[in-house]
Amino acid sequence: MLVVSDSTPIISLAKIGQLNLLQKLFEKVFIPRAVWNELTSNDFYADEIEQIKSANFIVVHDVGDKNAVKILNEIVGLDIGESEAISLAIDSFADVLLIDEHKGRQVASQLNLNIVGTVGILLQAFDENFLSRQDILDCI
Repeated sequence: MLVVSDSTPIISLAKIGQLNLLQKLFEKVFIPRAVWNELTSNDFYADEIEQIKSANFIVVHDVGDKNAVKILNEIVGLDIGESEAISLAIDSFADVLLIDEHKGRQVASQLNLNIVGTVGILLQAFDENFLSRQDILDCI
């Protein structure tokens, strides 16, 4: 299964100590360079940055269609990370795009991408017995 992610699901899972769920559920998660930059540039989140940098299942992949990124960013109004994540998901024929932001989810849905957010990841982890009901409640 090929999975591409925007920054928010990764940040959210790192903050609640559940980043490893991505590896358990998907083995590898591909992110574009802009998402990597978003994830690792804010020193306020030093603990999360360390988790992300040491997560060998997160693979940075360059986006091929820079024109699509520009359109999504400048015309549609998505941030650069969302724009690159959607473009990478399209280019790589991803099975799933992990994304939380409402506008990004709307655009991805209109482009017929299969989307899952952080809560969906937690529910899938519950379905696969990686988390208990109490774990889910604690995470939320």
